[in-house]
Amino acid sequence: MRIIDRAEYKTKPAPMTGSADMMVADAAKRMSEKNYGSIIIVDDAHRVTGMLTERDLMRRVIAEGRDPGSTKVSEVMTSEVRTANADDELVDWLRIMSNERFRRLPIVDGDQKLVSIMTQGDFVSYTWPELLDQAKALAKATIGENISLPMILFGILAYTVVIIIAVSFAT
Repeated sequence: MRIIDRAEYKTKPAPMTGSADMMVADAAKRMSEKNYGSIIIVDDAHRVTGMLTERDLMRRVIAEGRDPGSTKVSEVMTSEVRTANADDELVDWLRIMSNERFRRLPIVDGDQKLVSIMTQGDFVSYTWPELLDQAKALAKATIGENISLPMILFGILAYTVVIIIAVSFAT
């Protein structure tokens, strides 16, 4: 499945953007007002040049004792930002984000201009239905074609209850 095929991609508001020469205090205030975990730093052509995240604020401003009112975003932002295209495979990026430990992925167009941002949370919502489909397919392959999703869920629930009862009797 491509990133653009996700419902979250189509319904996301425009990403919050700012410039590298804005003060950290201003960026943090904007992030706080909108309850955003990051602000994407773009140049005049709207290409991604960096990202300021809550982690950047904690590690590079607060922990270092910098003054947010006189520190420019360019001094503390993450400048090596991975970007994706809307046609990229969602599962590939979920794996990359998990392995490289980042949670926000700016989406750019063919001219490298920012068009959206997806978070690890947006991608994780994809995995639950996918996992249930895989469990159903596995159950059908091993048990038979007449198995349904409610039967699978009931089986998991029954197994959990049996384990809880067994553990409570053992203690």
